[in-house]
Amino acid sequence: MSIYDGQLTIEAAAASGIEAVTKRELQKLGYEPSGASYGRICFEGSFTDVLRANMFLRTANRVRIVIGKQKAETFDELFDFVASVCWQDILPKDARIVVEAKSQKSKLFALRTIQSISKKAIVNALQNAYGLSTLPEDGTAYQIEVAVFDDVATITLDTSGEGLHKRGYRTYLGDAPLRETLASAMLQLSVWNPDRPLIDPFCGSGTIPIEAAMIGLNIASGINRGFACEGFYGAPNVRGIVQEEAEQLIRRDKKLQISGFDINPEAIKLALKHAERAGVKDSIHLQVADMRTLTSKKQYGVIVTNPPYGERLMSDREVEGLYRDFGKVYGKLTGWCAYVITSYIGFEKHFGKKADKVRKLYNSQLECNYYTYLAPPPPKNHAYNKENL
Repeated sequence: MSIYDGQLTIEAAAASGIEAVTKRELQKLGYEPSGASYGRICFEGSFTDVLRANMFLRTANRVRIVIGKQKAETFDELFDFVASVCWQDILPKDARIVVEAKSQKSKLFALRTIQSISKKAIVNALQNAYGLSTLPEDGTAYQIEVAVFDDVATITLDTSGEGLHKRGYRTYLGDAPLRETLASAMLQLSVWNPDRPLIDPFCGSGTIPIEAAMIGLNIASGINRGFACEGFYGAPNVRGIVQEEAEQLIRRDKKLQISGFDINPEAIKLALKHAERAGVKDSIHLQVADMRTLTSKKQYGVIVTNPPYGERLMSDREVEGLYRDFGKVYGKLTGWCAYVITSYIGFEKHFGKKADKVRKLYNSQLECNYYTYLAPPPPKNHAYNKENL
């Protein structure tokens, strides 16, 4: 019997600050997730649910299968635990074994040692099981993580392959790109919904407008890519089932009011290419424009944006001037909410307004603040203006 035939403990990994968003996504998919611990959220399901999580989660970084969990305070205990797993039920004899290590608040903290001891334990177990003196390791790659948190070691098998932020539509990178998973989280942490107007005045290569359109049209984030688990030894072929579910959920007739602007013509060219690859080009408006010219006749719209931070693109003086001008433009957009992510510490001062809420988020490894500026909500049963932005 394959390990993939029964009930599995599945782990969705999320970046710091957006675990609650990922948990809500899991609940909407019909699961009963645990609370987040070290950015890991567990739930029970079948192998089909592994693929569904990879397909539909917009904010998770990876989806893993939990192989085992046990206390380990010494390297001998760790070796014995890893070696006790029936690896021959998981890995074929030619598997290319990649082991990663994590550790927090544990007696075992040397990552290279955790990694090497775990790899040795897996290899020894497979050699004994298959009767081999050496393993070829020239087949499919299997990425195994051994994470030791609070002196408890958890062995997991990665099912995603490439990180889930790689949707498949962004093959060209602009300056200071925003991860797709973070862009989706920013949208889900805002008051925006697909019936409300949305503007990104610093859209760059288009990630925020494209992620918004995929949410609005209910296009699964992983619909155009593959996942490592599809090539696992003994895994059932359920891609067709999950793909069909994703296709049937798309709402192509949904009318959206999403616009992205950027002062850089090359960035807009990239954004248009990405929107076309994502299948949402006809649902968003992308245009070369200076943020300082931004106006709208609409009420109750939402701005979600990732302006220049000054890390590589601009000097501090230029960034401060840009934020001052952005604050003036926003002040004229009556009834609009704004959500701005930046690592620049003095944003509120130069924007000219204290945020209603500040949340700490991470763009890759860069610590940022996500500033929320609220406006009065639209009245009940408000009919949003359907004219072009």
